[in-house]
Parts: sequence; structure tokens; C-alpha cells
Amino acid sequence: MPVGATRCGLHLDATKIAPTYGLELAMWLWWIGNAVLLLAVVPVVLLLANRVMRPALEIKRYAEDILEHGLALDKNLEPVPAVADTRDLVSAAKGLAVRYVGAAGPLL
Repeated sequence: MPVGATRCGLHLDATKIAPTYGLELAMWLWWIGNAVLLLAVVPVVLLLANRVMRPALEIKRYAEDILEHGLALDKNLEPVPAVADTRDLVSAAKGLAVRYVGAAGPLL
């Protein structure tokens, strides 16, 4: 068989084979890079995301707890405006009590 010939009769040119070696090397390096990305970088990213998400979810739980208790506190603060009315009534009753004691004192 002549140099560069194949069994099917096609002749191969060495200048056309050489560029595919570079492409094959590039593809091997591409797959090695993908494997490194998959086996090293992705777990590190997931670990860091977990370290960020865990405190964020804890903060969310705290915020929901604060909201729940804040709404419960609001229900307990509804009668606060009545405190001002109570203060006014007590000061009015104090004046009346002083007058009553002053009037009842001579009777006793």
C-alpha cells in the first residue's frame, strides 16, 4: 500500500490530520475543565450558598415571629386611649372627694 493510502482507496494528507490533533487536545482540556468545574467549583458554590441561606432563613423565621407577636401586642394596646379618660376622671373625682371629706368632716 502506498504511503497515505487507506484500504478504501482514499488518500490521507498529513497536513489535514495535524489540525485535528490540536482540536482533540482542546476537547480533552475542555472536558477536564468541565470535570474540575463539576467536582470542585460546584460543591464550593453550594457550600457557600448554604452558609448564606441558613442565616437568611433564620432571619426570616425571626421576622415572622416578631410580626406575629407585634400583632398580638397591638390587640393588647387597644384600650390605651381609655387611660387618658381614666386620668381625667380620677382628677375630677379627687376634687370631689376633697369636697366630700371637707363637708363630712364636721359631721363626724
